[in-house]
Amino acid sequence: MSDTASATADPQGGSGGPGEADERGTVGPRIQSFRRRAGLSQEAAASRAGISTRALRDIERGRALRPRVHTLRSLAATLGLSDDELADLLADARTGPPRDTGRPNLLILGPLVLRRGRTPVPVSSPMLRRLLGLLALKHPEPATQQEITDILWPSGPPRSHPSLIHTYVTQARRLLAPCGPQHAPLPTVARSPTGYRLEASRDRTDLGRFDELLARAERLRHAPDPEVLYASLAEALRCWRGPVLADADPVLRRHPAAVAADERRVRAALLHADTALLLRRSGEAVPVLADLVNTEPLHEGLHARLILALADSGEQAAALQVFTRLRDRLDEELGIEPGTEIREAQLRVLRRQPPGPHPTAHHTPAHREPAHSTEAHRTEIHPTEIRRAPADAAAPDGSTPPPAQLPSGAATFIGRRPQMRVLDTLVASDPARRPHIAVVVGAPGVGKSALATHWAHARRDHFPDGQLYVDLRGHSPRPALRPGDVLAPFLRALGAPPHALPEHPANEDEAAALYRTLLADKRLLIVLDNARDAEQVRALLPGARGCTVVITSRSRLAGLVSSDGARRIALDVLDPDEGRQLLGSIAGSCNVAAEEAAARRLVELCGGLPLAIRIAGADLVARNASIAAHCAELAGAGEGVLGRLRIEGDRRSTVRSAFELSYRTLPDEARRMFRLLGQLAGPDLTVDAAAALAGATPAAAAALLACLADAHLVRERAGRFGLDVLLRSYARELIGTDEAHTARRRLVLSRARGPALRDIGKDNCSGSYASSAGSRA
Repeated sequence: MSDTASATADPQGGSGGPGEADERGTVGPRIQSFRRRAGLSQEAAASRAGISTRALRDIERGRALRPRVHTLRSLAATLGLSDDELADLLADARTGPPRDTGRPNLLILGPLVLRRGRTPVPVSSPMLRRLLGLLALKHPEPATQQEITDILWPSGPPRSHPSLIHTYVTQARRLLAPCGPQHAPLPTVARSPTGYRLEASRDRTDLGRFDELLARAERLRHAPDPEVLYASLAEALRCWRGPVLADADPVLRRHPAAVAADERRVRAALLHADTALLLRRSGEAVPVLADLVNTEPLHEGLHARLILALADSGEQAAALQVFTRLRDRLDEELGIEPGTEIREAQLRVLRRQPPGPHPTAHHTPAHREPAHSTEAHRTEIHPTEIRRAPADAAAPDGSTPPPAQLPSGAATFIGRRPQMRVLDTLVASDPARRPHIAVVVGAPGVGKSALATHWAHARRDHFPDGQLYVDLRGHSPRPALRPGDVLAPFLRALGAPPHALPEHPANEDEAAALYRTLLADKRLLIVLDNARDAEQVRALLPGARGCTVVITSRSRLAGLVSSDGARRIALDVLDPDEGRQLLGSIAGSCNVAAEEAAARRLVELCGGLPLAIRIAGADLVARNASIAAHCAELAGAGEGVLGRLRIEGDRRSTVRSAFELSYRTLPDEARRMFRLLGQLAGPDLTVDAAAALAGATPAAAAALLACLADAHLVRERAGRFGLDVLLRSYARELIGTDEAHTARRRLVLSRARGPALRDIGKDNCSGSYASSAGSRA
């Protein structure tokens, strides 16, 4: 059995298949695997370990079932084994690991398996399987409490979920606890400030082992002997028994960490295949590629290498069948033709050219769909360098490099995991379920741009043709950009020749047509930040489904949802725990932990608004003040709290300025309604109460409230409208004494006239920060 053909064998069992290991013991195959990983011949390894080549050959072939301890220690030092690997090797050399007394291994590259030594440990509880799978996916990083909750209860957690999580963690610790004496730290589930993490060495999970081997292989890709690279890649791929958590619930298989792991597997397989073609060992790459094209049915890079590997193995007919199946699938599911890379592979087979490694091999990102790159963007590189050229490097032929215009993201990004999951549908594997437009909407300062840029940076590998970005200035002190103002720089970034660029705004339609043409065969991300309305962005939407657009706006952009199929993502303020995390990331987590009650109060005074929390945290750092003292100042400011939430000399770091930009865009009557809403004693009111407050008809009041809700200046819940705590303070700053007195007089008279309006002072807005300000009127 070849190294590659045994990809489904036990990942802990060395390079040989299970039968081979049973016949000759386990020490020999494991040492052989470690030697190949280190890139040493038998002669070199034996010489460095101070033993004869014959002795090492006998050990590897199983003739010496129990080598001496000092021999194994010398080999371990020579081959660079970890303490855990040496401990396992010594245990095998004694008698083999006793049943149920080995250290636990958590395997997730395929169906989830927990082993103690070589003995499987049954994990029958679905909740425990989900928890262990998540912890292994995130290892060595912690899984947050919210992440665990979302995975364990996808449809919503019960009220007792915190205590249930603690119960499942305790059960997981018992499963991981080994029996018998141990010489290394024991894997367990440890508490972290944000949740729980799997505390174990990297090689206690097959994913950690794979990542270490892949990193080693990538360091070796320039090694003079490609055999060393090939051996490391083959060992890395043997860790896989199928897709990540193949038997888990879809919510866990779609976790970003699982998707990223599958992508790393594809990256390793591409590098392995190119190295196999270089070494004329293409037959060993066929089983790996054939297995992966079933998991990644639209990945052209994998199909191209499978075609070449089959042809190099003398299977030209099978190679052409692979091309035909992919072409039919692309036409049926996406309505597109195969890309350049796959067509080149077919032509090499038809012309009976030596299929060896691609002369123009490039890294097709490990996404679920093919990337169709034009010849202008292909780069001549060595077959073992399967990676895209840096975005800021000019192409060898002098063509325009792919645009990379994303601004820097926030240094710390807290929460928003449900919204991140919705954005991840933009790169989902199923084309039928994948939208290509998402609109992120919410109130001023709620973090729309931060979410969009954070996600764009995290998923940029899914867009090999680059990223375009523009601030449309829909709510800005500067004039808003028109589509024509944006199209010209976008076209230049996409490499349009100067003579094709529009010379006058009257040619906006022509520029938009050229823009759509240049994007027709690309996988490119376009971020349109701070949009005013739907009309400002429609000319900037590409016609190609391969491109993705993320739009942020303070308006609801309902037109894009109804007419253009956009997926809307609404952002609310942070919950108290997330607010404290954000405050701790700026003012210091130790300081927040030391004054937890004061930190919670400060987040409450900021209304959970990320912009306000960031400003408060920066102010704490600048003044070196205690959180409790800063809370006292903000609370004592009363309605002047917005004057405290500002950074001196930085107009952008001012909560009042953020609100003002939205307020100025409102019609006069809507502005008046907003000012009047600040006079409420309670957090919300009905349409009829708003009509009484403004002295207007219910129909007119409903229209004005809808205008304010569309601008995210009022919160609408179940037919009731209200202001968040900071917006309430802003509204009270704007209103004059006479206008406020008249509004309160109308409220008193309306309550006296009928019972229907007597609920305007109720404090029944549960879950909102507005309730904290409900008593101030």
